[in-house]
Amino acid sequence: MRLFIAEKPSLGRAIAAALPGPMQKGKGWLRCGERDVVSWCIGHLLEPSEPGQYDPRWQKWQLHELPIVPEQWAVSPKESVREQLGVLESLIGKAETIVHAGDPDREGQLLVDEVLRYCRVRRPVERLLIQDLTPTAVIRSLNRLRDNREFRHLSHSALARQRADWLYGINLTRAYTLRYRQQGQQGVYSVGRVQTPVLGLIVERDQTIAGFTPRPFYTLTINCVPQGSDPQSGAEAFTARWRPGDAVRDAMDEEERILDRNVAEQVAADVDGRSGDIVNARFRDRNEAPPLPLSLSVLQIEAGRLFGMGAKAVLDTAQNLYERHQLITYPRSDCRYLPEAHFEQKHEVIAALRGIAPGLQRLADQADTKRQSRAWDDAKVDAHHAIIPTGRQRPAGNLSRTEQRIYELISRYYLMQFYPDAIHREGRLDVKVAGHDFRATETGVVDQGWKALELRKKEQSDRPSRPLPRLKQGDAVQCTSPQIKDRMTQPPSHFTDSTLLSAMTHIARFVADADLRKTLRDTDGLGTEATRAGIIETLFRREYLFRDGRAIKASEKGHDLIGALPAVVAQPDMTAVWEATLEQIRQGEADPRFFLQTIETQITDLITSLKSNAPAGIPGPPPEQTGVHCPQCRAPMRERDGKFGPFWACSRYPQCKGTRPIEDDTDHADGANQAPTPCPACYSPLTRRHGKKGWFWGCSNYPSCRHTVSDVDGKPSTVRP
Repeated sequence: MRLFIAEKPSLGRAIAAALPGPMQKGKGWLRCGERDVVSWCIGHLLEPSEPGQYDPRWQKWQLHELPIVPEQWAVSPKESVREQLGVLESLIGKAETIVHAGDPDREGQLLVDEVLRYCRVRRPVERLLIQDLTPTAVIRSLNRLRDNREFRHLSHSALARQRADWLYGINLTRAYTLRYRQQGQQGVYSVGRVQTPVLGLIVERDQTIAGFTPRPFYTLTINCVPQGSDPQSGAEAFTARWRPGDAVRDAMDEEERILDRNVAEQVAADVDGRSGDIVNARFRDRNEAPPLPLSLSVLQIEAGRLFGMGAKAVLDTAQNLYERHQLITYPRSDCRYLPEAHFEQKHEVIAALRGIAPGLQRLADQADTKRQSRAWDDAKVDAHHAIIPTGRQRPAGNLSRTEQRIYELISRYYLMQFYPDAIHREGRLDVKVAGHDFRATETGVVDQGWKALELRKKEQSDRPSRPLPRLKQGDAVQCTSPQIKDRMTQPPSHFTDSTLLSAMTHIARFVADADLRKTLRDTDGLGTEATRAGIIETLFRREYLFRDGRAIKASEKGHDLIGALPAVVAQPDMTAVWEATLEQIRQGEADPRFFLQTIETQITDLITSLKSNAPAGIPGPPPEQTGVHCPQCRAPMRERDGKFGPFWACSRYPQCKGTRPIEDDTDHADGANQAPTPCPACYSPLTRRHGKKGWFWGCSNYPSCRHTVSDVDGKPSTVRP
């Protein structure tokens, strides 16, 4: 028996439809002919074991037990899909040959590989790579099976990512939640390797906008007329903008905007009515090649910009077009290139999109199918290729408005590959007047080419702007009518789905270290094509983010978390390096074991710093155990001398400025000078309370922690009442 293991039922059905022989349905499997059986996973059938499954001590959240690092990693069956795992275990035991048919990405590779490891498969396994669920494409892939061992580095990368996320999330979420609870905060503060730096980007942007102070700046333009022309006709007149130089550097900001109106007025007086010279003239036509077909991130960015769609909505829509309707190729792709052999399918694809997207019929008719853009390049295609339409002639039912929009957007980018370059007209005249530099520019599209397929949020005119006179270097001009405009600096915009995805994809722009930024330009990115939408949704679900129209903003909870975290956790530098390393593991150029050892060391250092109560990210000595706790944040307090004598001050000063008088010693049991007993569950101080059954001790972090202990002679017992 030959057993195909697909990633999901829809892929399994597509494989079964392409195999020869009559089909027989079973519970969790399909038999095709006499030899082949197709079964499937339902997402991950296995998940990393919980800490308590490794050691009962790790069941409770206790700061002194951190960091948690398993000696031997383990996985456990997911209860919701345990039955399907049993089906696969039974079939694997009977199979003579196994074909791995997970999706062609690192998560799809791991998803089936982990089942094979769990079932202790020792026989050779073949790999089936499917980009397109149409029967023709699946049959073509079935004839190109490869050895699954060729993809072991892809599996190693996914496994390293999974274990890194487990270590990071389990340890830092517990550590910071417990520390917050010690300070009187409530709830769980989730920390993630990728989600937290994404939140950090949004918090930083929010803070920049909130703290932004508008400043006035000034621009200066003049009218120029070539010598010998009639100034009244205006036929060859043009407007030039002042370009401030080093002589007025003190009046400029970092973006070279003039902040002193007096300086602009002086330059205006200098040039008014004076003649100047053309010091440089350049005119050219510039060709712009069509953009490459879409990857998932670019699809999400474009759909967000054009249609206001969220990243998750775009991914779900594309997944539906792929699985249910089979109208597009594999959507979770990070590649924008196509196999060269795919060029021969152009007639079939264009014919299909004509029928499914009638609005593109005229544009499809104008496509030059003899033209082959740079998109077809085998050297730049790896496990998967760009997202394009398939040759399927009709959907499986009516398309929703959203599905139609996404399908047409993907189709437009495919058709662009068969259109000529757009031609831009560009011109520039540099003018020097009375020692001051001015510049006039001319831009316009003279031949739309592929831009005829481009979608825009607002209708724009493609007519070229008014042309500049064709002057040459050394020609004289008369300068008049200087005009100063008052402007105001503007803060950056809040993130939207589109701009946040762009930031996650090009994270190097947000990395402060110049050497690291250079390293990350080719391999940058927070998360992967397949996970970015889910990361953003997770932040919304955990109430770290909220939407204000199309703007994405951080909630108070999100600001609090980032404010308390060390920069190394809240900024993207470290996790961006991790993503680059995971890519190196995928390429077979890095060792996953060393990668995990490095992460374990980093997590240990962070938790050691946290335990020492040091400022964020800076190791230091613990505060004195005075037994007095801050009334604002519940951190330990230190005795200090002030203008009116000694007082208690929060050890977290200046982050927290809580104080209390020396005599106000309410955190001490019965006024005794001893530290309060910590709660066994969360280590917040226990407080003495009176209930229906008499005195008892309850956690000061109630109601987040409801742990109680008995009262014995005015002191807390170790036994619960």
